[in-house]
Amino acid sequence: MILLLAGCAMDRVRNADELAAPSGLHREHIATGTFVLTAYTRIPRADRPLRVYIEGDGLAWITRTQPSADPTPRNAVGLTLAAQDASDNVAYLARPCQFTPMSLNPQCTPVWWTGKRFGIEIVNAMNAAIDRLAARAPGQRVELIGYSGGGALAVLLAARRHDVASIRTVAGNLDTEFVNQLHEVSAMPESLNPINEADRVAAIPQLHISGANDKIVPPSVAARFASATGPRCVRTRTLNGLDHGGNWAAQWPALLSEAPVCSDQK
Repeated sequence: MILLLAGCAMDRVRNADELAAPSGLHREHIATGTFVLTAYTRIPRADRPLRVYIEGDGLAWITRTQPSADPTPRNAVGLTLAAQDASDNVAYLARPCQFTPMSLNPQCTPVWWTGKRFGIEIVNAMNAAIDRLAARAPGQRVELIGYSGGGALAVLLAARRHDVASIRTVAGNLDTEFVNQLHEVSAMPESLNPINEADRVAAIPQLHISGANDKIVPPSVAARFASATGPRCVRTRTLNGLDHGGNWAAQWPALLSEAPVCSDQK
């Protein structure tokens, strides 16, 4: 069973490498002190902003009650979006314990991709990784883009940084308590809820995109977050025909052309 799981994980890493390579994104490991994170990066211009993509929750659960032994996503939507981005500086961050050999992260247990997946330890590790990436373009602004649970982390990170130029989320879980209640699953008292940070990110330009057919994180989640944040800097968009794991990549180049701005900056 251990060999089978290792083989499946390696297949997912190989698929990610093949997805990233045509866009010039190269895999690397970033040590944060708590976790070693996997990233795919293309940062050739120290004088240009850095766009950072954050992956979703991945294969967190096998069934409604059984956690996965490895959260590496089978369909890495966040990486798919990053691979569509022709910007000068692009980085993709997998979540802790995704894509990285467990031998490099002996502390990886299911709690980090279930009840504590938005815990302060996770936020701090992701923040440290972004610090390392941002150091390659010193003084430049950072644009955060998160898919699904990565959208939650984009908000939580932006609330703790001073270099964030914008936030974009795709099917973003922006109110984790509401989403858990919607699906009648356990609360996550050891995780942070991004909607509680609404005031801290209210002045950052944001675009939150939902799929009209998304039953996992429906458009009402983005609407709740926008209501909590206020209308000055936050816009929401709902795309017809898309569900949670839909073909977002086909829409992504056009969506990237819609730069988030605050109403007094238009």
